[in-house]
Amino acid sequence: MACTMFPWLLVALSVCARPGTGLPPRHMDSMVEIVEILESTHDGGTGTVPELARALGGCGTPGCRAVLGEPPDVPPPPPTLNREQWLLFTQLLRHDAAAPERGAVLAPDGSTVALGPLLAGIEVGLKRAAGWPGPAIEPPIDALYAVTVAEVLATSFLLARDGDGNRATLGPGGCWDDVVDPQNYTLLGPPSPIPDAVANGAMDGVLLGAQLARAPIPLADLLRGYYGTGNGTEKGRPPSSYRRRDFGVLTGPGKLEEEVAAMLRVLRVLPPTRELLEDVGPEEVVAIARQAAQDFTEVYVECPAIVPRCMWGARPYRGTPKPLTLPLDSVYIHHTSTPSAPCRTFAACARAMRAMQRFHQDARGWDDIGYSFVVGSDGYLYQGRGWHWVGAHTKGYNSKGYGVGYVGDFSATLPDTDAIALVRDRFLPCAVRTGRLHRNYTLRGHRQMGHTDCPGNSLFREIESWHGFK
Repeated sequence: MACTMFPWLLVALSVCARPGTGLPPRHMDSMVEIVEILESTHDGGTGTVPELARALGGCGTPGCRAVLGEPPDVPPPPPTLNREQWLLFTQLLRHDAAAPERGAVLAPDGSTVALGPLLAGIEVGLKRAAGWPGPAIEPPIDALYAVTVAEVLATSFLLARDGDGNRATLGPGGCWDDVVDPQNYTLLGPPSPIPDAVANGAMDGVLLGAQLARAPIPLADLLRGYYGTGNGTEKGRPPSSYRRRDFGVLTGPGKLEEEVAAMLRVLRVLPPTRELLEDVGPEEVVAIARQAAQDFTEVYVECPAIVPRCMWGARPYRGTPKPLTLPLDSVYIHHTSTPSAPCRTFAACARAMRAMQRFHQDARGWDDIGYSFVVGSDGYLYQGRGWHWVGAHTKGYNSKGYGVGYVGDFSATLPDTDAIALVRDRFLPCAVRTGRLHRNYTLRGHRQMGHTDCPGNSLFREIESWHGFK
């Protein structure tokens, strides 16, 4: 996979795997530790960390420079950081035209987050809290959206306009080599300027920047409170697992389109990008912004995040998978029964997925885990057979519908409200919009298709009220 792109287009995440270097794990915990040390060095001055990130290249695009100004000079390594910590920090944020998709870390909730847009949004929030009036740019723009999502979204769709129609504009996701000691991240498809990690970092940058503008706190405390620590806690989901919902609520309808259009007008007058917009008229600017906002919202706000197989540690499929013929007509709801307890962290849900796959392959002799998708109580869906391959979830009907299993035994209790909404309000409408499920689909509980109590009495009563149930 070629690692080339416009030298001024900085998006933070590494598409080119690099061998392990003995550096601290590329985990949010490592980042929080570094930030805490840097803040203590500067008497708790949280503004110094985002500025340092910008000095290292974390905000190197023309639009970001226009909003926040030219980056400061790179200082000497802080004496309070050891060599490995400083090297990791500089690698995560240093501009590198040969590997523009760098600078991502693994968060405790299992999502991957690019630091560039995250820290740019945080810097805007801190400046606003200190009374910053915003950039003197015409036309006016919202600085928080400009440095996080609007510029990279505008650029991605602008570049796609000049291509052959095959250039990716959003995504893909990716996988780490090791979730305990993450060092190398590999994309799962054709690269775009906005892989999932950049989208996550952009949404988090908007949310945390807005929070800091209202009530500034030390950055290490902010990050720890938002992402959690380690492998998470059974006591509750971290706020980061709600990013899609919260970004949608904060942004509201029309806001993203408005800010992408404003950024395109700004890029038209900036020397590095002026040439790209020479033949783009006002009506086309509006059309590009509308498409960019619509696609981003569908992929990253309206549709749920799905943890890929490689992130939960799936074994290989045995044999040759059979393709589904889309769109499908049905969805079958299950509960796993075993594990009987809901999983509330990435680590617990990944462990449950591996256990179910072992049971399905070793005890039942199936080719793979049976479900199409599995629902955690951590805010995420987990890919089983996925969108395109016949599962082993509902005997006699596996080729006719998706099998969606909730982790837990829901004979007497219901899944969490959020886990119910994840499927009912996100997954099912998303499957229809993306052409994977017929608009007039039928939804049934497993017990309606065979001799079983699945999906448990409580969950079955719940799905009787869902759209499509028959």
